[in-house]
Amino acid sequence: MSVDPSACKPILTATIVQKSLAMHLAKFPRTHLAHLPTPLEPMPRLSKELRVDLWIKRDDCTGLSTGGNKTRKLEFLMAEAEASGADMVMTQGATQSNHARQTAAAAAKLGMECHILLEDRTGYNNANYNANGNVLLDHLHGASTEKFPGGHNMVEEMNKAADKKRADGRNVYVIPGGGSNATGALGYVNCAFELLSQANDMNLKIDSIVHATGSSGTQAGLVTGLCAMNANIPLLGIGTRAPQVKQEQMVYDLALKTAEKLGCAEVVKREDVIANTDYVGEGYGLPTESGVEAIEMFAALEGILLDPVYSAKGAAGLIDLARKGHFANDGRIVFLHTGGAVGLFGYDFAFEAQRK
Repeated sequence: MSVDPSACKPILTATIVQKSLAMHLAKFPRTHLAHLPTPLEPMPRLSKELRVDLWIKRDDCTGLSTGGNKTRKLEFLMAEAEASGADMVMTQGATQSNHARQTAAAAAKLGMECHILLEDRTGYNNANYNANGNVLLDHLHGASTEKFPGGHNMVEEMNKAADKKRADGRNVYVIPGGGSNATGALGYVNCAFELLSQANDMNLKIDSIVHATGSSGTQAGLVTGLCAMNANIPLLGIGTRAPQVKQEQMVYDLALKTAEKLGCAEVVKREDVIANTDYVGEGYGLPTESGVEAIEMFAALEGILLDPVYSAKGAAGLIDLARKGHFANDGRIVFLHTGGAVGLFGYDFAFEAQRK
């Protein structure tokens, strides 16, 4: 089904564009897995501490196996898997992968088998890191797993594993790491639509959105949705892994594919994609001092749990930029919480100093 790109041009009113976008999304197969809409809430104590008006979009509350951002992506990905007749889904990620855990849960809910390839990207020889948190839940949901040392070409390894399963007669649907392709990114096009609808209903003006960005699907979907609706809201992704140039290019490339899939080709411009990678620290999955501080601040001031890999680094960027006055003239900031707090149980060692 083709869609007239003019349906996404900014000459339309916000309400008409939102309805148009919803109609475009409705043409794609979708399996409802998430508890939506997720809450949009103020953070009064953190706002007072940082002297900015902070709100939070609670995508840690999507419901599936403790929630998280991947559930939105999996609604569209698992629908494709079902439509293809798959009896097994396969994906890959780091040891404490939130995406792997939510994929395993989605497969369990839909009666499919799940196989996960886990890459050791940290070198941690810690019992909780390697067997607790997300890993424990992978297995509770019935997934099988295999581990690889860091540095492997995980896409190649997954393709090999899928071919072996197919040779055994399985119908395997392969999901990319993070669920980050044009199909998965539709989940965050929908989130952009949902967020603006909530803001309209609450008569709430949003001046900036901040979130953690990694495999690129969340930011690509958000920027596509925001641009398609002519929201004119700056979106800042705080990087968790790649250098800035690489991160922005990954997001932009996927946003273009997502916009084309949606029927709004060319709605996203290169300048719409902004990432700040100053808060990655020593590498992916390695906790940072500023990230630990962010976890403690959100927990102590708002009763909200972050994870050390993604949301804590996103929040660390938010906190530091707020302290530096980056948002001084930007009004109300929404932090999109990508979930993953169950990963804290695999990173207990990062908080040893606080327990002494």
